[in-house]
Amino acid sequence: MTHLVVNNIERHFGSVKALQGVSFDVHEGEFFCLLGASSAGKTTTLRAIAGLEELSQGSVEFAGEDLTESPVQGRGMSMIFQTFALYPHLSVHANLAYPLVRDGVPRKEIKQRVAEVAELLRVTHTLKRKPSTLSGGEQQRVAIGRAIVRRPKLLLLDEPLTNLDAKLRHDMRAEFKRLHRELGMTMLYATPDQLEALTMGQRIALIRDGKIVESGTPRELYSAPSNTFVASMVGSPVINLINGKISTQGDQNSLQMPFGEVPIATQRFNMSINSGDELTLGVRPNDIHISSDTPAEFNADMSVSGRVHLTEPLGDVTILDIDVSGSLLKLVLPEEKATSYSPGQDIELSFQLSDAHLFMTETGVRVN
Repeated sequence: MTHLVVNNIERHFGSVKALQGVSFDVHEGEFFCLLGASSAGKTTTLRAIAGLEELSQGSVEFAGEDLTESPVQGRGMSMIFQTFALYPHLSVHANLAYPLVRDGVPRKEIKQRVAEVAELLRVTHTLKRKPSTLSGGEQQRVAIGRAIVRRPKLLLLDEPLTNLDAKLRHDMRAEFKRLHRELGMTMLYATPDQLEALTMGQRIALIRDGKIVESGTPRELYSAPSNTFVASMVGSPVINLINGKISTQGDQNSLQMPFGEVPIATQRFNMSINSGDELTLGVRPNDIHISSDTPAEFNADMSVSGRVHLTEPLGDVTILDIDVSGSLLKLVLPEEKATSYSPGQDIELSFQLSDAHLFMTETGVRVN
């Protein structure tokens, strides 16, 4: 069931168009991620949904009701900001209780709900302390608690993990997934981190320059990106993109690349392609193999020779940067295999065209 509908919203600040026709929907009980770089429009979108920004155009519907002109207080939503924004002079208990006190909830019920939230977020032991005495993770939990103690129908999260270190971010990602599972609450989570979006989001919408570029499940965005922007934003390490040009001889088509010729069947394309058109080949690092170490069932369509340019050890895996005729290709190897390779070493790579993506170079639009 659709719970939130954002319909063609725009927000203008003078001549600056922060949002340009943003549309997406969030299902009831869904963990939905809004993924984009800084200044893409994520925060403005969340603030518009919450009623903190006046829309220049469009509408926001929630639980079947048009909330476009509704005040902030009546929307049944809570928002967690990038900064924890806790009241430094109040105890953790008072911070958690504040929204309920403001709403006039009876004292007995306030005590009960604060205790429930504190136990859920594992901060019961901090209730008498001030925010300044808490760790970053504890402060984040208190900020979450203050948002959910009101029992909102929708929780908006604006880059809540940005100010935490890597270990805490990892722990809090798991914490958010646990809370979502236990509370069954609809969550809209804005982040510039594709790892956060891929690990937590049931669906993701990519936003760029105030426009939604594409939305779908993590698997859909990874396996069939609609353009080079989506392909580059989703997946780590970043996808390899190499420019080439279509060459036609008789009824045979090929893509002329810096490292050789790639045969392609243009009848599989979703648009007309002509000789001389410039295309970009996209290959995920995980889909490139060392020719001498390919699985028995692997039938390579393309083999290229290169030289190891750089190794990037990441613990259990290593990223190899391979110089192939002036183009750098990345591939991922298990650590125990990567130790056999070092900068300056010659190497032969193989991949299958069925694993690759093709895009128009000028527009970035996917063609296969």
